[in-house]
Amino acid sequence: MDERRRRVDGSEVTVAELAAGEPLLDLPVRPFPAELEVERTISPQSLVSFRGNYYSVPPGMPGAQVRLVHRLGEDHLHIVTAGRAVIAQHRRAVDGAGQTVRDAGHVIALERTVLAAFTDRAPCKTKVRRPPSEAALAEAERLRGGTAAGNPAERVVIDLSHYAAVADRLRTAPNSEEENAD
Repeated sequence: MDERRRRVDGSEVTVAELAAGEPLLDLPVRPFPAELEVERTISPQSLVSFRGNYYSVPPGMPGAQVRLVHRLGEDHLHIVTAGRAVIAQHRRAVDGAGQTVRDAGHVIALERTVLAAFTDRAPCKTKVRRPPSEAALAEAERLRGGTAAGNPAERVVIDLSHYAAVADRLRTAPNSEEENAD
């Protein structure tokens, strides 16, 4: 160890003796509470994305901005509003798994919202039904093959009768006489 001498409170001691008199603190039980925080927009399906997965929130907030807070070393993800009110907490899925993690309460509330919005009334009367434009009619005629522009690929006709005949033969099981003939 270190044998350099130091004068402390009028007496000479070595650095090693000083170090032995000052024990180290115990290691912390939990890691430093660092947090990863990102801002997301709620989708019309009441979902927010985080690291390749989707997490549910209560319905009724499509387009709202929320913050997703993940404390490093923990398995949970907190979804909070701008005012820091926690609106959802989920167990995190593996990054990039493409999973949709939904809370059962969110699913029930979303079903109720969708069913409450359902109606059997007549469609909207203010919807304007316009006839197709001249350009749309010309494109439809071109797709039907009415005006071949000289491109041989536009005049190709595919005959599927051969494939239909093979499919008909495969629908019936061959008998032993047909197998011997082959």
